Amino acid sequence: MASVSKVSILDYFNIVFEGENGKIESNCKACGTRIQAKRSVTSNFVTHLKRKHQAMYDDFVKRKDMKREGYPSAPMHTLTANGMNARYTLPIAVGTGGGAGGMGALEGGGGVSKFHKHDPRQVLISEAIAKMIVHDLQPVSMVENLGFRVLLQILEPRYTPDSRHYIQNQLLPAYTYQAQLSIRQALASAHAFSLSLDVWRASSTPTLGYLGVTCHFLSLEWQMRSALLACLPLTGNRVLSDFDEVCHLHGVSGRAFRVVADPHLATTSVKSCFLPGFCHEAGDEDNAGSHEDVDGGMRNGHVAEEVWEDSWEQGLGVGRVDCFSRSLSHCVREGLHSCTQLASALAKAGRFYSYITTVVPSEKLSQVFDSPGMVIGGQDSTSPLVRDWAAQLKVLRRLLDSVEVLEEMSGPGEVLLGGPETALLRELTDTLEPFMEAWDMVCGERHTDTQTDKHVSISLALPCVLGLRKHLSETSTPHCPSLLASLSQAAEQRLTPILEDPLYITATTLDPQFKLTWSSDPEWHRQVLLEELSKHSADSNTERLPHSHTSPTPASSPVSSLARPCKLFSFIKQRPMTQAKSLEQELTIYLREEPTDEEALHYWRRKAIDFPLLAQVAKRALTIPACSTLVESIFSKAERCLVPAVGHFLPKNLETLIYLKANYRLLWT
Repeated sequence: MASVSKVSILDYFNIVFEGENGKIESNCKACGTRIQAKRSVTSNFVTHLKRKHQAMYDDFVKRKDMKREGYPSAPMHTLTANGMNARYTLPIAVGTGGGAGGMGALEGGGGVSKFHKHDPRQVLISEAIAKMIVHDLQPVSMVENLGFRVLLQILEPRYTPDSRHYIQNQLLPAYTYQAQLSIRQALASAHAFSLSLDVWRASSTPTLGYLGVTCHFLSLEWQMRSALLACLPLTGNRVLSDFDEVCHLHGVSGRAFRVVADPHLATTSVKSCFLPGFCHEAGDEDNAGSHEDVDGGMRNGHVAEEVWEDSWEQGLGVGRVDCFSRSLSHCVREGLHSCTQLASALAKAGRFYSYITTVVPSEKLSQVFDSPGMVIGGQDSTSPLVRDWAAQLKVLRRLLDSVEVLEEMSGPGEVLLGGPETALLRELTDTLEPFMEAWDMVCGERHTDTQTDKHVSISLALPCVLGLRKHLSETSTPHCPSLLASLSQAAEQRLTPILEDPLYITATTLDPQFKLTWSSDPEWHRQVLLEELSKHSADSNTERLPHSHTSPTPASSPVSSLARPCKLFSFIKQRPMTQAKSLEQELTIYLREEPTDEEALHYWRRKAIDFPLLAQVAKRALTIPACSTLVESIFSKAERCLVPAVGHFLPKNLETLIYLKANYRLLWT
C-alpha cells in the first residue's frame, strides 16, 4: 500500500500569519474569508467549509474516510462555481492541455496519484508557473522543455504540467481579462489622470515594434497608481490612431489632463544613453570611439526614414508634455557626443573594470563597490544597469576613487589608467554628477526595481533645471571644454523652456516642499500662477464627467434649534455668514505657510478642505510623471530576453507578456 499524506483541513486555506501558541490566520482558498484559530483547534475552518462550500466540505470528509480506511487519497471532486476561487472563474475553457491527468491517474506505475485539474495544489502550481513566465519574460514554450518537466516531476510528482497552448491561449488571456476589469474599475472612480506614450522598435528586428499607453491616475484616497492600458503591435504609421482607439475603449478619451510623449520619437531614432566605450560588449572594442557605439542598444522610437501620419503636436495638441527624464538623457547624450577624446579614455576604463571584475574575488570587490547594483558584472552582463548612463557613472566614479586599491588587488597588469586619462574622467564625473543626481531623483528607483509603483511628478523638474543651470554656469572643464559647451547648449534648448512654462510653475508651487522658495521674482510668478490656476479651476468646474464619476449628493444634516430665528434667543448675536475663499485668497494663505517636507499628495489630501480650489488643480497637475514609465524598462528587457528568440512565439504572446508584467502588481500583489 502506497504511503498517503496526511489529510488536513488547512489544505483548503492559505496561512497568512502564524503566531505564538499555535495561533494562525488563514484565508479560504475559495472565497478569501479570513479565519483565526489554533492549529490544534480547527473547528472554525471545518464550520466555514460546511456552511459556505459544501462541495469542498464533502471532499474533505471523503478524503478523511479514505485515509482512515487505508486507501490512497482520492483527488478532489470537480468544484462548483461557489467552491472555486474567483480568480479561476474567468470566462475561459476549463482544462489543462498536455493531458492533465484524470482522477486517480497514476504516474508510470509508480503509485503516485495525480492531482485533479481543479485541485487547489494543481491550480496553485499552474498559477506560479504563469507568474514566473510573466515576471521573467520567459517564452511560454519553456513549459514543454524536458528539463523543466523533469524538475516539476521531482518537486511535485502529483502535478500534471499544463501545455504551452493552454497557458498561451487560455491562462494568460484570462489574466489579461482580469487586469482589464481591474483597471477599468479603478479608472471609473479616479479623481484625475494623465497618460504616457511609449513607442518601441527592436534594433535587431526593425519590423517588430509596440506602442505602450500608460495611465497615471489618482484614487479616491489620493494614492497615485499607474497601469498599462494597452500594449499594441505597431501597424504601419497609425500610432495616433491606435492611441485614440485605446483611449476610447477605456473610456478616457478627452479626459486626460496631459499626455506625456517624447517629441523626438516622431522625427528621429531614439536610443539608450550610456557612457561611450565603458563596459562595452564583447566585439565592440574596435567601435569604442564611434558615435554609433555611444547610441547602441534599444531604440525607443522608429527608424528615421519612416513618415508618421501626424506629428505629436498636431495629434495631441497643447495637451502634450515632454518627458523630463528623457529630455535629461538627451542632454547627456549630446554632451557625450561632443567630446571625442572621452571615448578612448572611457574604453580604457571599461577594459580595466572588466579586468578587475575577472581577476579580483567578489568579496574583495564588494569592499569597493558596496552599493546594490554597483558591480555590473563584466562584459557579458545582461543587467539593465549596463544600459544606464547614470549607473555606469556611479561605477566609474567609485572606480576612480579606488583605482590605487584596485590596482593592488588585481596585481601587475597591462590595463592601467594613466594620469591624463584619470584627470579627464574625473572631470567627466564631476560635470555629470548633478545630472546623475537629478536622474536618481526622478527615476532612480524605477530603474533598480521595475516593480516599484513610486510616482514622481513634474514638480521636481523646475528645481532640477535651476540647479543644473547654476552648476553649468559655475563649472570649468579645462581638459574637455567641448563637453561643458555642449551640455550648456543642450540644457538651454531642451530644459530652459521649463522655467517659463506655466504648467511647471504651477506644479512646483503646489508642491509644499517648494512653493515659491525657488523664485527670483515671486510676484511675477504669483501672477502667472493665478492665471494658470484660474484656467484650470474653470476647466474643472465646467468639466462634465460620465455618470459613473458623479458623486452622490450627501444627505442634509439636521439643523440645530439655535439656527432657527425665535424671540427666546434674540439676545444671542447672529453668527456671520461664512464666505468661501476665492482662489487668490487660498493662494495667499497657502504661500504664507512655511514649506514642509511632507509628501505632496499626503499634504493635499489633508488640506483639501482648507484649500478646495487649489486642491482641484493640484490633484490634476501632480498626475503628470517626470520619469519614464515602467513599460519602457520592460521594453528594454524584452529586447534582451525575447527578441533573439522571436521565432519561438507569436508576437501576440509577447504583447500579452509585456502587458501582464507592467500590471504585475495590480494582479498579484
